[in-house]
Amino acid sequence: MLKFKTLFTKYQAILLYAIFGVLTTIVNIIVFFLFYNQLHTGHNIAYIVAWFWAVLFAYLTNRVWVFHSKNSTPAAITREIWQFYLARILTGIIGYFILIVGVDFLKQDANIWNIIQNVFVIVSNFVLSKLIIFKRSTE
Repeated sequence: MLKFKTLFTKYQAILLYAIFGVLTTIVNIIVFFLFYNQLHTGHNIAYIVAWFWAVLFAYLTNRVWVFHSKNSTPAAITREIWQFYLARILTGIIGYFILIVGVDFLKQDANIWNIIQNVFVIVSNFVLSKLIIFKRSTE
């Protein structure tokens, strides 16, 4: 049991990020599915709406449970949110182009390519969050 606790403590951020990353991906996939398949919007609109809700969910969970941000001043929180959304916009744009290549150029299923782009986005976002956004949470 002590070994498990040591491993959990050592890899806590990665494990929690993976759990919340899966939940964020589920939020993204459900919202994308609802807008694309049920509301019959184009994959472009479905992607943007799903991205918005997934990023909001990710910020809240990452701030509180994954990286345990201690930022409490308005300036520090504003900077944290700005960096988080900027990183997500950058990876979101790349994810969007992955989706476009799969759907518009390769003529494959939008739901499958949405999952593929999510894998890229999750890994990229963890690296950016760990190394830049939540690195200094002492303010």
